[in-house]
Amino acid sequence: MAISNQDLRKAGLKVTLPRIKILELLENSKQHHLSAEDIYKTLLEQGEDVGLATVYRVLTQFEAAGIIQRHHFENNHSVFEIMQEDHHDHIVCQNCNKVIEFTNDIIEEEQHKVAEQFGFSLTGHSLNLYGYCSDSACQEAMRKK
Repeated sequence: MAISNQDLRKAGLKVTLPRIKILELLENSKQHHLSAEDIYKTLLEQGEDVGLATVYRVLTQFEAAGIIQRHHFENNHSVFEIMQEDHHDHIVCQNCNKVIEFTNDIIEEEQHKVAEQFGFSLTGHSLNLYGYCSDSACQEAMRKK
């Protein structure tokens, strides 16, 4: 789902070059979860003159407008991804910080059952699983713990 200049205007944001560049980066990156520092470094590598403070400010504006979502995985490092229509959860490697998105109908169903059991009407949730991915360096790090 590409976000257009009109979508930015609807969110009450001016269409500026930094906003467009940051949005394009979030939409086109192979890695779906980027930190402000990742975005800043990539923009620098592309020859864009966008300061780190501007990146943080734009990300905060995008989050407030519902364009992106912020995640705080276990290392308490914020990463951002484009807001998606379909819900998904995450599994995060504790060594290399690799993030994999997944969906599981059974988990979704069980969460609703738990909410009902406690008298809650579920409006949303965030599920993050942590472990070590299959990369040999990550498996070695796990054995050393």
